[in-house]
Amino acid sequence: MQLEQLLQTHFGYPSFRPGQKEVIGQLLDGRDTVALLPTGMGKSLCYQLPGYIFNKPVLIISPLLSLMQDQVDQMKQFGEKRAVAINSFLNRNEKKLVLDTLHRYRFIFISPEMLVQPQIIQRLNRLDLALIVVDEAHCISQWGFDFRPDYLKIGEVLKEDRPPILALSATATEKVLEDIRRFLKMRDPFEYIHSVDRPNIRFGKKVFQTREEKMEWLLDHVTQTEGPGIIYTRSRKRTDEIAAQLLQLGISVSSYHGGKEAEDRQFIQQQFIEGALDWIVATNAFGMGVHKENVRQIIHDTMPSNVADYMQEVGRAGRDGKDAIAILLYSEGDEEVARFIAGEDLPSETQMELYEEYRNRKVDPKEMIQDGFISETTFRVLHYWMGLYPLEEVKSIFRKMMNEKYRSVDEMLRIVKSDRCIREQLVEYFGQTLKDKPEHCCEHCGIDYQQFLLPRQDTKAATAPSTWQMRLRQILLGTD
Repeated sequence: MQLEQLLQTHFGYPSFRPGQKEVIGQLLDGRDTVALLPTGMGKSLCYQLPGYIFNKPVLIISPLLSLMQDQVDQMKQFGEKRAVAINSFLNRNEKKLVLDTLHRYRFIFISPEMLVQPQIIQRLNRLDLALIVVDEAHCISQWGFDFRPDYLKIGEVLKEDRPPILALSATATEKVLEDIRRFLKMRDPFEYIHSVDRPNIRFGKKVFQTREEKMEWLLDHVTQTEGPGIIYTRSRKRTDEIAAQLLQLGISVSSYHGGKEAEDRQFIQQQFIEGALDWIVATNAFGMGVHKENVRQIIHDTMPSNVADYMQEVGRAGRDGKDAIAILLYSEGDEEVARFIAGEDLPSETQMELYEEYRNRKVDPKEMIQDGFISETTFRVLHYWMGLYPLEEVKSIFRKMMNEKYRSVDEMLRIVKSDRCIREQLVEYFGQTLKDKPEHCCEHCGIDYQQFLLPRQDTKAATAPSTWQMRLRQILLGTD
Protein backbone atom coordinates (compact mmCIF):
# COMPACT_ATOMS: atom_id res chain seq x y z
CA MET A 1 0.00 0.00 0.00
CA GLN A 2 1.37 3.44 -0.92
CA LEU A 3 2.10 6.03 1.78
CA GLU A 4 -0.72 8.31 0.57
CA GLN A 5 -3.20 5.45 1.00
CA LEU A 6 -1.89 4.73 4.50
CA LEU A 7 -2.16 8.43 5.33
CA GLN A 8 -5.78 8.46 4.16
CA THR A 9 -6.56 5.24 6.06
CA HIS A 10 -5.09 6.31 9.40
CA PHE A 11 -5.57 10.09 9.40
CA GLY A 12 -8.05 10.90 6.64
CA TYR A 13 -5.66 13.31 4.88
CA PRO A 14 -5.43 13.10 1.07
CA SER A 15 -1.82 14.33 0.84
CA PHE A 16 1.31 15.04 2.87
CA ARG A 17 2.62 18.44 3.87
CA PRO A 18 6.13 19.41 2.66
CA GLY A 19 8.78 17.18 4.24
CA GLN A 20 6.47 14.61 5.85
CA LYS A 21 6.64 11.98 3.11
CA GLU A 22 10.42 12.33 2.70
CA VAL A 23 11.00 11.94 6.46
CA ILE A 24 8.61 9.00 6.86
CA GLY A 25 10.11 7.21 3.84
CA GLN A 26 13.60 7.37 5.38
CA LEU A 27 12.35 6.09 8.74
CA LEU A 28 10.59 3.17 7.07
CA ASP A 29 13.95 2.33 5.47
CA GLY A 30 15.46 2.20 8.98
CA ARG A 31 17.53 5.38 8.68
CA ASP A 32 18.18 7.91 11.45
CA THR A 33 16.58 11.21 10.47
CA VAL A 34 16.71 14.88 11.45
CA ALA A 35 13.64 16.90 10.45
CA LEU A 36 13.53 20.67 10.79
CA LEU A 37 9.94 21.64 10.08
CA PRO A 38 8.38 24.99 11.09
CA THR A 39 5.67 25.12 13.73
CA GLY A 40 2.35 24.04 12.28
CA MET A 41 3.87 21.81 9.58
CA GLY A 42 2.73 18.55 11.20
CA LYS A 43 5.89 17.21 12.85
CA SER A 44 3.97 14.71 15.00
CA LEU A 45 2.60 12.89 11.93
CA CYS A 46 6.21 11.99 11.04
CA TYR A 47 6.27 9.52 13.94
CA GLN A 48 2.58 8.70 14.33
CA LEU A 49 2.15 7.19 10.86
CA PRO A 50 5.27 4.95 11.17
CA GLY A 51 3.91 3.80 14.56
CA TYR A 52 0.79 2.48 12.81
CA ILE A 53 2.70 1.05 9.84
CA PHE A 54 5.22 -0.83 12.00
CA ASN A 55 2.50 -1.74 14.52
CA LYS A 56 5.04 -1.39 17.35
CA PRO A 57 5.48 1.10 20.21
CA VAL A 58 7.07 4.50 19.53
CA LEU A 59 9.13 6.17 22.29
CA ILE A 60 8.92 9.98 22.27
CA ILE A 61 11.43 11.90 24.43
CA SER A 62 9.84 15.26 25.16
CA PRO A 63 11.10 18.30 27.12
CA LEU A 64 8.05 19.50 29.07
CA LEU A 65 5.36 17.83 31.19
CA SER A 66 2.70 20.11 29.71
CA LEU A 67 3.85 19.31 26.17
CA MET A 68 3.70 15.56 26.83
CA GLN A 69 0.31 15.75 28.46
CA ASP A 70 -1.06 17.93 25.69
CA GLN A 71 0.09 15.48 23.01
CA VAL A 72 -1.34 12.48 24.87
CA ASP A 73 -4.67 14.29 25.37
CA GLN A 74 -4.82 15.20 21.67
CA MET A 75 -4.22 11.60 20.63
CA LYS A 76 -6.95 10.37 22.95
CA GLN A 77 -9.37 12.96 21.57
CA PHE A 78 -8.74 11.51 18.10
CA GLY A 79 -9.43 7.99 19.31
CA GLU A 80 -5.91 6.73 20.08
CA LYS A 81 -6.23 5.33 23.61
CA ARG A 82 -2.81 3.63 23.64
CA ALA A 83 -0.85 6.79 24.45
CA VAL A 84 0.78 7.48 27.82
CA ALA A 85 3.16 10.00 29.41
CA ILE A 86 5.58 8.67 32.03
CA ASN A 87 6.11 11.71 34.23
CA SER A 88 5.67 13.15 37.72
CA PHE A 89 1.90 13.56 37.19
CA LEU A 90 1.66 9.79 37.80
CA ASN A 91 1.55 8.64 41.42
CA ARG A 92 3.57 5.58 42.48
CA ASN A 93 0.78 3.06 41.78
CA GLU A 94 -0.09 4.61 38.41
CA LYS A 95 3.55 4.60 37.39
CA LYS A 96 3.96 0.93 38.39
CA LEU A 97 0.84 -0.04 36.43
CA VAL A 98 2.09 1.80 33.31
CA LEU A 99 5.55 0.20 33.53
CA ASP A 100 4.05 -3.27 34.04
CA THR A 101 1.86 -2.87 30.94
CA LEU A 102 4.23 -0.81 28.80
CA HIS A 103 3.99 -3.23 25.86
CA ARG A 104 0.29 -2.38 25.45
CA TYR A 105 0.95 1.24 24.53
CA ARG A 106 1.50 2.52 20.99
CA PHE A 107 2.97 5.94 21.90
CA ILE A 108 5.08 6.36 25.05
CA PHE A 109 6.11 9.90 26.05
CA ILE A 110 8.95 10.44 28.53
CA SER A 111 11.29 13.21 29.72
CA PRO A 112 15.10 12.93 29.43
CA GLU A 113 15.35 12.91 33.24
CA MET A 114 12.92 9.98 33.50
CA LEU A 115 14.55 8.15 30.59
CA VAL A 116 17.95 7.85 32.30
CA GLN A 117 16.55 6.16 35.42
CA PRO A 118 17.82 2.54 35.55
CA GLN A 119 14.41 0.92 36.14
CA ILE A 120 12.94 2.83 33.18
CA ILE A 121 15.84 1.86 30.88
CA GLN A 122 15.40 -1.76 31.92
CA ARG A 123 11.68 -1.76 31.04
CA LEU A 124 12.17 0.08 27.76
CA ASN A 125 14.95 -2.27 26.66
CA ARG A 126 12.48 -5.15 26.79
CA LEU A 127 10.27 -3.48 24.19
CA ASP A 128 10.54 -4.01 20.46
CA LEU A 129 10.31 -0.32 19.54
CA ALA A 130 9.41 0.92 16.06
CA LEU A 131 11.09 4.27 16.52
CA ILE A 132 12.77 6.59 19.03
CA VAL A 133 11.74 10.24 18.68
CA VAL A 134 13.45 13.23 20.26
CA ASP A 135 10.91 16.05 20.09
CA GLU A 136 12.13 19.67 20.23
CA ALA A 137 15.62 18.26 19.65
CA HIS A 138 17.24 21.72 19.73
CA CYS A 139 16.89 21.45 23.53
CA ILE A 140 19.84 19.02 23.50
CA SER A 141 22.08 21.95 22.64
CA GLN A 142 20.14 24.88 24.09
CA TRP A 143 19.28 23.29 27.44
CA GLY A 144 21.48 20.23 27.79
CA PHE A 145 24.78 21.95 28.45
CA ASP A 146 23.67 24.41 31.05
CA PHE A 147 20.61 23.31 32.98
CA ARG A 148 19.30 19.91 31.81
CA PRO A 149 22.37 17.71 31.37
CA ASP A 150 20.28 14.52 31.10
CA TYR A 151 19.69 15.59 27.49
CA LEU A 152 23.36 14.84 26.86
CA LYS A 153 22.94 11.26 28.13
CA ILE A 154 20.16 10.16 25.74
CA GLY A 155 22.53 8.55 23.23
CA GLU A 156 24.36 6.71 26.01
CA VAL A 157 21.30 4.90 27.39
CA LEU A 158 19.95 3.64 24.06
CA LYS A 159 20.67 0.04 23.04
CA GLU A 160 23.24 -0.67 20.33
CA ASP A 161 20.60 -2.51 18.27
CA ARG A 162 18.12 0.35 18.66
CA PRO A 163 15.51 1.29 16.02
CA PRO A 164 15.95 4.46 13.95
CA ILE A 165 16.01 7.83 15.75
CA LEU A 166 13.93 10.78 14.57
CA ALA A 167 15.10 14.20 15.84
CA LEU A 168 12.41 16.88 15.40
CA SER A 169 12.70 20.66 15.72
CA ALA A 170 11.44 23.87 14.16
CA THR A 171 14.77 25.72 14.25
CA ALA A 172 18.43 24.74 14.51
CA THR A 173 21.76 26.25 13.50
CA GLU A 174 24.54 24.04 12.12
CA LYS A 175 26.14 23.99 15.60
CA VAL A 176 22.87 22.76 17.13
CA LEU A 177 22.53 20.14 14.39
CA GLU A 178 26.05 18.92 15.17
CA ASP A 179 25.16 18.60 18.87
CA ILE A 180 22.00 16.65 17.95
CA ARG A 181 23.95 14.21 15.75
CA ARG A 182 26.72 13.80 18.32
CA PHE A 183 24.76 13.36 21.55
CA LEU A 184 22.11 11.12 20.00
CA LYS A 185 24.91 9.07 18.36
CA MET A 186 23.04 9.21 15.06
CA ARG A 187 24.29 7.01 12.22
CA ASP A 188 24.63 8.83 8.89
CA PRO A 189 21.29 10.63 9.38
CA PHE A 190 19.08 11.83 6.55
CA GLU A 191 18.30 15.53 7.06
CA TYR A 192 15.24 17.39 5.86
CA ILE A 193 15.66 21.10 6.51
CA HIS A 194 12.75 23.37 5.68
CA SER A 195 13.15 27.15 5.59
CA VAL A 196 12.76 28.71 9.02
CA ASP A 197 10.91 31.66 7.48
CA ARG A 198 7.23 32.08 8.31
CA PRO A 199 5.95 34.54 5.66
CA ASN A 200 2.67 35.15 7.51
CA ILE A 201 4.51 36.65 10.51
CA ARG A 202 5.49 40.33 10.18
CA PHE A 203 8.41 41.58 12.27
CA GLY A 204 7.94 44.90 14.06
CA LYS A 205 10.41 46.75 16.29
CA LYS A 206 10.01 49.73 18.62
CA VAL A 207 12.95 51.57 20.22
CA PHE A 208 12.46 53.70 23.37
CA GLN A 209 14.65 56.03 25.37
CA THR A 210 13.50 54.68 28.72
CA ARG A 211 11.78 51.59 30.13
CA GLU A 212 8.97 53.83 31.38
CA GLU A 213 8.22 54.93 27.79
CA LYS A 214 8.29 51.31 26.72
CA MET A 215 5.79 50.33 29.43
CA GLU A 216 3.51 53.22 28.48
CA TRP A 217 3.53 52.11 24.83
CA LEU A 218 2.89 48.47 25.77
CA LEU A 219 -0.14 49.25 27.95
CA ASP A 220 -1.61 51.57 25.32
CA HIS A 221 -1.00 49.07 22.50
CA VAL A 222 -2.65 46.13 24.27
CA THR A 223 -5.69 48.17 25.30
CA GLN A 224 -6.14 49.41 21.71
CA THR A 225 -5.55 46.22 19.67
CA GLU A 226 -7.12 42.79 19.43
CA GLY A 227 -5.45 39.58 20.60
CA PRO A 228 -5.03 36.79 21.25
CA GLY A 229 -1.43 37.57 22.10
CA ILE A 230 1.58 36.63 24.20
CA ILE A 231 3.85 39.19 25.87
CA TYR A 232 7.28 37.71 26.64
CA THR A 233 9.34 39.13 29.49
CA ARG A 234 12.63 38.00 31.03
CA SER A 235 11.71 37.87 34.71
CA ARG A 236 8.88 36.47 36.83
CA LYS A 237 8.52 39.76 38.70
CA ARG A 238 8.13 41.75 35.47
CA THR A 239 5.61 39.20 34.21
CA ASP A 240 3.38 39.71 37.25
CA GLU A 241 3.77 43.52 37.13
CA ILE A 242 2.65 43.84 33.49
CA ALA A 243 -0.27 41.42 33.96
CA ALA A 244 -1.45 43.35 37.05
CA GLN A 245 -1.41 46.69 35.21
CA LEU A 246 -3.25 45.24 32.20
CA LEU A 247 -5.90 43.73 34.48
CA GLN A 248 -6.52 47.17 35.97
CA LEU A 249 -7.08 48.47 32.43
CA GLY A 250 -9.77 45.87 31.77
CA ILE A 251 -7.73 43.35 29.77
CA SER A 252 -8.47 39.64 30.11
CA VAL A 253 -4.94 38.51 30.98
CA SER A 254 -2.88 36.29 33.25
CA SER A 255 0.82 35.96 34.03
CA TYR A 256 2.60 32.63 33.51
CA HIS A 257 6.02 31.58 34.80
CA GLY A 258 7.91 28.74 36.47
CA GLY A 259 7.20 30.09 39.94
CA LYS A 260 3.52 29.13 39.71
CA GLU A 261 2.21 25.70 40.73
CA ALA A 262 2.06 23.14 37.91
CA GLU A 263 -1.75 22.87 38.20
CA ASP A 264 -2.11 26.65 37.95
CA ARG A 265 0.14 26.82 34.89
CA GLN A 266 -1.89 24.11 33.20
CA PHE A 267 -5.15 25.89 34.09
CA ILE A 268 -3.93 29.24 32.71
CA GLN A 269 -2.70 27.56 29.53
CA GLN A 270 -6.09 25.91 29.06
CA GLN A 271 -7.91 29.20 29.61
CA PHE A 272 -5.79 30.83 26.92
CA ILE A 273 -6.31 27.98 24.45
CA GLU A 274 -10.08 28.03 24.99
CA GLY A 275 -10.29 31.82 24.60
CA ALA A 276 -11.16 32.73 28.20
CA LEU A 277 -7.98 34.83 28.25
CA ASP A 278 -6.99 37.24 25.49
CA TRP A 279 -3.41 37.74 26.62
CA ILE A 280 -0.69 35.85 28.46
CA VAL A 281 2.30 37.67 29.97
CA ALA A 282 4.99 35.03 30.28
CA THR A 283 8.61 34.10 30.66
CA ASN A 284 9.99 31.64 28.11
CA ALA A 285 8.45 28.89 30.30
CA PHE A 286 5.31 29.37 28.18
CA GLY A 287 4.74 28.36 24.60
CA MET A 288 6.39 25.08 23.67
CA GLY A 289 3.60 22.63 22.96
CA VAL A 290 0.82 25.22 23.35
CA HIS A 291 -1.43 24.40 20.40
CA LYS A 292 -3.33 27.64 19.91
CA GLU A 293 -3.84 28.28 16.22
CA ASN A 294 -5.00 31.90 16.27
CA VAL A 295 -2.34 33.82 18.24
CA ARG A 296 -2.24 37.12 16.35
CA GLN A 297 0.45 38.99 18.29
CA ILE A 298 3.76 38.21 19.99
CA ILE A 299 5.33 41.12 21.88
CA HIS A 300 8.78 40.97 23.45
CA ASP A 301 8.97 43.39 26.36
CA THR A 302 12.77 43.14 26.14
CA MET A 303 15.22 41.41 23.85
CA PRO A 304 15.75 37.67 24.33
CA SER A 305 19.20 36.30 25.18
CA ASN A 306 19.64 34.67 21.77
CA VAL A 307 18.19 34.56 18.26
CA ALA A 308 17.06 30.92 18.55
CA ASP A 309 14.82 31.71 21.55
CA TYR A 310 13.39 34.70 19.69
CA MET A 311 12.50 32.59 16.63
CA GLN A 312 10.90 29.85 18.73
CA GLU A 313 8.82 32.40 20.64
CA VAL A 314 7.60 34.37 17.61
CA GLY A 315 6.84 31.03 15.96
CA ARG A 316 3.90 30.63 18.34
CA ALA A 317 1.99 33.20 16.29
CA GLY A 318 -0.10 32.50 13.23
CA ARG A 319 -0.13 28.71 13.38
CA ASP A 320 -3.39 28.85 11.40
CA GLY A 321 -1.47 30.33 8.47
CA LYS A 322 -3.20 33.71 8.78
CA ASP A 323 -1.39 37.02 9.25
CA ALA A 324 0.25 37.67 12.61
CA ILE A 325 2.70 40.23 13.93
CA ALA A 326 5.72 40.03 16.25
CA ILE A 327 6.89 43.29 17.84
CA LEU A 328 10.20 43.54 19.67
CA LEU A 329 10.53 46.40 22.18
CA TYR A 330 13.98 47.76 23.03
CA SER A 331 15.37 50.41 25.34
CA GLU A 332 19.02 51.11 26.10
CA GLY A 333 20.42 48.65 28.63
CA ASP A 334 18.12 45.74 27.75
CA GLU A 335 21.20 43.80 26.63
CA GLU A 336 22.58 43.92 30.19
CA VAL A 337 19.42 42.24 31.48
CA ALA A 338 19.75 39.65 28.70
CA ARG A 339 23.38 38.95 29.66
CA PHE A 340 22.50 38.53 33.33
CA ILE A 341 19.64 36.13 32.59
CA ALA A 342 21.71 34.18 30.05
CA GLY A 343 24.22 33.15 32.69
CA GLU A 344 22.20 33.08 35.89
CA ASP A 345 21.94 29.26 36.06
CA LEU A 346 25.64 28.63 35.43
CA PRO A 347 27.75 27.92 38.54
CA SER A 348 30.38 30.39 39.72
CA GLU A 349 34.01 29.39 40.21
CA THR A 350 33.45 29.73 43.96
CA GLN A 351 30.68 27.11 43.75
CA MET A 352 32.92 24.84 41.68
CA GLU A 353 35.69 25.08 44.28
CA LEU A 354 33.19 24.48 47.08
CA TYR A 355 31.93 21.33 45.30
CA GLU A 356 35.51 20.03 45.19
CA GLU A 357 35.99 20.91 48.85
CA TYR A 358 32.86 18.95 49.87
CA ARG A 359 34.05 16.01 47.83
CA ASN A 360 37.53 16.09 49.38
CA ARG A 361 35.96 16.12 52.86
CA LYS A 362 33.94 13.01 51.88
CA VAL A 363 30.71 15.01 52.20
CA ASP A 364 28.02 14.54 49.57
CA PRO A 365 28.26 17.72 47.43
CA LYS A 366 24.45 17.70 47.23
CA GLU A 367 24.56 19.07 50.77
CA MET A 368 25.50 22.39 49.13
CA ILE A 369 21.81 22.80 48.24
CA GLN A 370 20.62 22.30 51.83
CA ASP A 371 23.43 24.57 53.07
CA GLY A 372 22.13 27.35 50.81
CA PHE A 373 25.25 27.64 48.65
CA ILE A 374 23.65 26.70 45.32
CA SER A 375 20.26 26.25 43.66
CA GLU A 376 19.04 22.80 42.64
CA THR A 377 19.18 23.70 38.94
CA THR A 378 22.73 25.02 39.12
CA PHE A 379 23.85 22.04 41.19
CA ARG A 380 22.45 19.60 38.62
CA VAL A 381 24.64 21.19 35.93
CA LEU A 382 27.72 21.41 38.12
CA HIS A 383 27.33 17.82 39.32
CA TYR A 384 27.19 16.53 35.74
CA TRP A 385 30.39 18.26 34.61
CA MET A 386 32.31 17.62 37.85
CA GLY A 387 31.58 13.93 37.31
CA LEU A 388 33.36 14.05 33.94
CA TYR A 389 36.37 16.33 34.34
CA PRO A 390 38.80 17.70 36.97
CA LEU A 391 38.08 21.08 38.58
CA GLU A 392 40.30 23.27 36.38
CA GLU A 393 38.87 21.77 33.21
CA VAL A 394 35.31 22.33 34.48
CA LYS A 395 36.18 25.97 35.16
CA SER A 396 37.41 26.29 31.60
CA ILE A 397 34.23 24.66 30.21
CA PHE A 398 31.98 27.10 32.07
CA ARG A 399 34.09 30.11 31.02
CA LYS A 400 33.59 29.04 27.40
CA MET A 401 29.85 28.54 28.00
CA MET A 402 29.51 32.01 29.49
CA ASN A 403 31.45 33.59 26.62
CA GLU A 404 29.23 31.74 24.14
CA LYS A 405 26.12 33.06 25.90
CA TYR A 406 27.44 36.63 25.81
CA ARG A 407 28.23 36.18 22.10
CA SER A 408 24.62 35.03 21.54
CA VAL A 409 23.31 38.17 23.28
CA ASP A 410 25.53 40.28 21.00
CA GLU A 411 24.13 38.49 17.91
CA MET A 412 20.59 39.32 19.03
CA LEU A 413 21.60 42.91 19.79
CA ARG A 414 23.07 43.32 16.28
CA ILE A 415 19.70 42.39 14.77
CA VAL A 416 17.90 44.78 17.15
CA LYS A 417 20.20 47.72 16.30
CA SER A 418 20.58 47.02 12.58
CA ASP A 419 18.44 48.80 9.99
CA ARG A 420 18.63 45.82 7.60
CA CYS A 421 15.59 43.63 6.89
CA ILE A 422 14.82 41.75 10.11
CA ARG A 423 13.51 38.70 8.26
CA GLU A 424 16.68 38.40 6.18
CA GLN A 425 18.89 38.56 9.27
CA LEU A 426 16.86 35.93 11.13
CA VAL A 427 16.97 33.51 8.20
CA GLU A 428 20.72 34.10 7.70
CA TYR A 429 21.37 33.28 11.37
CA PHE A 430 20.21 29.73 10.64
CA GLY A 431 22.51 29.45 7.63
CA GLN A 432 19.71 29.86 5.09
CA THR A 433 18.93 32.35 2.32
CA LEU A 434 15.65 34.23 2.09
CA LYS A 435 14.09 33.60 -1.34
CA ASP A 436 10.98 35.78 -1.20
CA LYS A 437 9.79 38.61 1.02
CA PRO A 438 6.12 39.10 1.77
CA GLU A 439 4.57 42.51 1.40
CA HIS A 440 4.79 44.44 4.70
CA CYS A 441 7.80 42.28 5.60
CA CYS A 442 9.26 44.03 8.65
CA GLU A 443 9.86 47.37 10.38
CA HIS A 444 12.71 48.27 7.98
CA CYS A 445 10.99 47.11 4.79
CA GLY A 446 7.79 48.88 5.89
CA ILE A 447 4.66 47.67 7.69
CA ASP A 448 1.19 49.10 7.62
CA TYR A 449 0.28 48.01 11.16
CA GLN A 450 -3.39 48.81 10.63
CA GLN A 451 -3.62 45.98 8.10
CA PHE A 452 -2.58 43.43 10.73
CA LEU A 453 -3.86 44.83 14.02
CA LEU A 454 -7.60 44.92 14.53
CA PRO A 455 -9.05 47.39 17.07
CA ARG A 456 -9.84 45.74 20.39
CA GLN A 457 -13.36 44.46 20.96
CA ASP A 458 -14.16 44.74 24.68
CA THR A 459 -16.03 41.45 24.97
CA LYS A 460 -14.45 39.83 28.02
CA ALA A 461 -14.42 40.99 31.61
CA ALA A 462 -10.96 41.21 33.14
CA THR A 463 -11.86 38.85 35.94
CA ALA A 464 -10.53 35.57 34.59
CA PRO A 465 -9.36 33.54 37.60
CA SER A 466 -5.61 32.88 37.67
CA THR A 467 -5.77 29.57 39.55
CA TRP A 468 -7.96 26.50 39.23
CA GLN A 469 -8.97 26.93 42.90
CA MET A 470 -10.34 30.41 42.13
CA ARG A 471 -12.21 29.06 39.12
CA LEU A 472 -13.73 26.25 41.22
CA ARG A 473 -14.82 28.77 43.85
CA GLN A 474 -16.37 30.93 41.11
CA ILE A 475 -18.38 27.95 39.83
CA LEU A 476 -19.51 26.81 43.31
CA LEU A 477 -20.63 30.32 44.25
CA GLY A 478 -22.52 30.63 40.97
CA THR A 479 -20.76 33.83 39.91
CA ASP A 480 -20.30 32.80 36.26
